[in-house]
Order: sequence, then C-alpha cells, then structure tokens
Amino acid sequence: MPRGQKSKFRAREKRRQAHAETQSLEDAQATGTAAAGESPSSVCPLFEDSPQNMPAAETPSTPEGPQGTTNASAAVSCTNSDEGTNSQKKESSKSSKGTENSSRDPLYMKVVLLVQFLLQKYQNKEPITKADMVKFVIKKYKYHFNEILKRASEHMELAFGLDLKEVDPTRHCYALVSKLDLTLNGTMNDEENMPKTGLLMIVLGVIFTKGNCAPEEEIWEVLNMMGVHAERKHFIYGDPKKVITEDLVQLKYLEYRQVANSDPLRYEFLWGPRAHAEVSKMKILEFLAKVHDTVPSAFPSWYEEALRDEEERAQARMAARARTAAMASARSRATASNASQAK
Repeated sequence: MPRGQKSKFRAREKRRQAHAETQSLEDAQATGTAAAGESPSSVCPLFEDSPQNMPAAETPSTPEGPQGTTNASAAVSCTNSDEGTNSQKKESSKSSKGTENSSRDPLYMKVVLLVQFLLQKYQNKEPITKADMVKFVIKKYKYHFNEILKRASEHMELAFGLDLKEVDPTRHCYALVSKLDLTLNGTMNDEENMPKTGLLMIVLGVIFTKGNCAPEEEIWEVLNMMGVHAERKHFIYGDPKKVITEDLVQLKYLEYRQVANSDPLRYEFLWGPRAHAEVSKMKILEFLAKVHDTVPSAFPSWYEEALRDEEERAQARMAARARTAAMASARSRATASNASQAK
C-alpha cells in the first residue's frame, strides 16, 4: 500500500476508534442515569427514626476541591434523570448551592464519567487499565488521575459494594471485587450476575437499624429514595423485587416472611442464616458510617450492639476451634489405641 494511502487509512482508523469510544461513553452515560439514583447519601432515612444515633456534628457533603476528598454521592448527582434535573431547577437557592459548588470542581465530571466507565467495563467483563482510563476518560486531567480514581473508587464501594483493586502494579491493571462474597450457586444466570452487594448491604443495614426486623414497606421506602423501585427494571440490579424477595432469600442472605395476623397481608425482612454467618453487624455499621462520612462509634446504640455481635462471633469461633481440636485429639487417641491393640 502506498505511503499516502497508509496515512489516510491510519487516520480513518483513529477517527473510527475515537468515535467508537465516544459512543461507548455516551451509552454509559445514558444508562448511568439509572445508576445515579444510588447516591450513598440517600441512605439517610436509616437514621431519621433514631436521633440518639446521629453523629454530634454533620460533615458537609459538598464536594471538595482537587486536593480534598468528596462524599461519593457527589460523584453521580449530576447524572440524574431529566425528571430529577427539572425538579432540581425548581429547588431553592439553598438546595442548589451544592450543585454550584460541584460545578466549580474541575474534577467533578471526570469522577462521574469514570464511575460510568468502570460500571460499563464491569458489565461487559472487560479488563480495566490505567491507560484506558487516562485515554478515554481522564484525558488532560491525567496529573489528577490518583485523586479522580480515589473519588470514583469511593463511589463504587458505597453505591455498588464493589472495591477497585490494582491486580497488576506493573501494567496498572485493576479489577472490581465484591465486598461480600455472594456465592451464586447457579441460582442467577450470567445476565443477572451484576453487582448486588451494594443492594444487599443497604437492605441488611435497614434491617439492622430497625431492630433486626424491617417491614417490607420501609425497605422499599429507602430503596425508592435511591432510585430503586419494585416495579421498574434497574440498570444494575435488573428486577430489584426479584433480587430481594427471591434470589437473596434463596441464597439465605435474607429471610422474607409474612407478618403474623396482618390484614391486608404484609411482609417483613430479617437477616438470613448466611448473613449471620458471613456478614457481621460491625461490617454493616462501618459501611453505613462511611456513607455518612463518620465512624461507627458515632451511633452509640448500634455500635454497642455491633460490639456484642463481634464478641459473640469471637466466642463462637473459639468454641468451634476447641471442638475441632477435641475431635482431632479423640481421633488420634483412637488411632493409637487401635494400633496398640493390633500389636
């Protein structure tokens, strides 16, 4: 191929690739509007009924500048649906102050786009590399890569229950890992196998803060404020009602039962046996505290309950180890006795 033709071919190929990536990000942004409802700060209703558990001082949730950190909820607030955007315009100047501050943060949109980019990579099961993040999202803000990545990672953790981990420091390759190891046991097909950890942690948190048993309507009240509705398919969770009342119940992470003597019929949620075995109350409280940018001890009664749970778990582990050691010792003695008798 002549040199001129090669140059034209390369130029066309670059334009094609750039267009493809732009379209890909636009698609992610379009679908990301559904995910935007999962602002971690939307979990605030968990604490409204228990003022004694509120922190002494609220931490401002408006995003800070490039040198600071931000509450993860800011990472997606600008990707709200059109309906949300229109209602936002009608809010008071006090309500719009946070948006004003957000728009002044030059890294704000980059964090939003990176969250959407990571979700798309996770959904498509594609590798995540620093080179791709810089090339297709960060671009001219590459010198702020660490700050943007930190803020995006925080949102992935709080909203979706996913940790972003560097799995290859040499090539700067990353992977999104679920905070809870949900063993699917073939009960969910590949299409449904999207990150449901964040949803489960929120539901477990509602149950915990409602006295370890939460009416179904209170669960949905919280989830609705996050943009997750029983009657609507969700970008991340698929059919949320099916996930909560069937999938996670079958996996024994949740217990879903009818409220006794209720008329009309009502249902309530409790932690399932696997949640009790695999998820500590302290872990859930740490998650909720992080959502509110504080520490678990800021919620005294729940913190005390979580500490008791930790102590009980430690005692159960010690008892299990003691039983295992006793059984091993008994087997050893039996083996020795049989050997001596054989002689």
